[in-house]
Amino acid sequence: MEAIAKARFQRIAPRKARTVINMIRGKNVAIALDELRFTPKAAAPIVAKLLDSAIANARQKDENVDLDSLVVKRAFVDKAPDGHMRRWRPRAMGRATRIQKGMSHITIVVGEED
Repeated sequence: MEAIAKARFQRIAPRKARTVINMIRGKNVAIALDELRFTPKAAAPIVAKLLDSAIANARQKDENVDLDSLVVKRAFVDKAPDGHMRRWRPRAMGRATRIQKGMSHITIVVGEED
């Protein structure tokens, strides 16, 4: 039994979110939540909230699920389109260049250990 949670259009660069996701991939959900709570990264609260949602989704699917045996099976970060986060910076000779503001789609899949 697997449960999926997705956080789309999160205002964090994918490169920064992947460092946090790589920490918790394959770990027990209780250990992963503890690690996220004490991680001083900007993406840690976003991923912790998403992991809580995945646990709640697993409980919603099967009320008798053993929470101690839940593991982060898959976790990945994709780049989201950032067209609506346009920012501009003044440049030389009256020109302007666009600032890229990163956005991410974060997905976590939890399931029971095999």
